[in-house]
Amino acid sequence: MSGIIEIEKVISRGQICIPNNIREEMRLEEGNKILLVLQDKSLLIERVASETFASITKPLKDEAKRTGFKESEVSGVIKRFRIKTF
Repeated sequence: MSGIIEIEKVISRGQICIPNNIREEMRLEEGNKILLVLQDKSLLIERVASETFASITKPLKDEAKRTGFKESEVSGVIKRFRIKTF
């Protein structure tokens, strides 16, 4: 995002209006979710991707199928990883 600076008011219910040019740059539409992060005295707003669990895990399932990795092996892999890491 290229530097856009806007000043807006907070209305009585604590709401703010995100200016149209910023909404367009962030590709925000009605119903989208946003993440608010307060750090020191700065507020960061990020658009949250609305992906389903199925769409997030599909590449993992596809790779598991391709390599022959079975769900029953997951527990053992996690245990071995934890032993190496800690």
